[in-house]
Amino acid sequence: MLAAADEAFAEHGFGVPLDEIAAAAGVGPGTVYRHFPTKEALFEAVSLARVQDVVDDARARAEAADPGSAFEGFLARLAEEAGRKRDLPDALAGAGAHGMAEAVADLHEALGVLLARGQAAGAVRADITVPDLIALLKGLLHTVRDPEPGLRQRVFAVLRDGLRPPVD
Repeated sequence: MLAAADEAFAEHGFGVPLDEIAAAAGVGPGTVYRHFPTKEALFEAVSLARVQDVVDDARARAEAADPGSAFEGFLARLAEEAGRKRDLPDALAGAGAHGMAEAVADLHEALGVLLARGQAAGAVRADITVPDLIALLKGLLHTVRDPEPGLRQRVFAVLRDGLRPPVD
């Protein structure tokens, strides 16, 4: 059941109907509900590890010798992963139960450190805040739902360039 849910959420995002997940798992919806009282609980069960991996990556990159490259590398990783796993935008928006909200809060904290280091190194605009970055990332992550070839890469390039400090 979890494998079917993981695949369905990764392919379609949080909006996939529970009946489709149950059918893919070869069980009825009642069986899914006996194990997971809500779709949010099922989503959390399959997505929490994915978000925690993103948090761990942000924390590890915050320790890198080159904060600018670490920051850009993190953004590139999110863009690439979101292209393969369509549930990532929903997970980072906090979809799921209480544990997902905690993981997203951890992500905001880790992004704050990564952002501050990039700004201190002069690689990221000084006027960008974590809420600004989250809003920009949500836009980037939702772009992956558009099938137009190259759109994700172009939007990522604009985001990356826009986060760099202005040249005087």
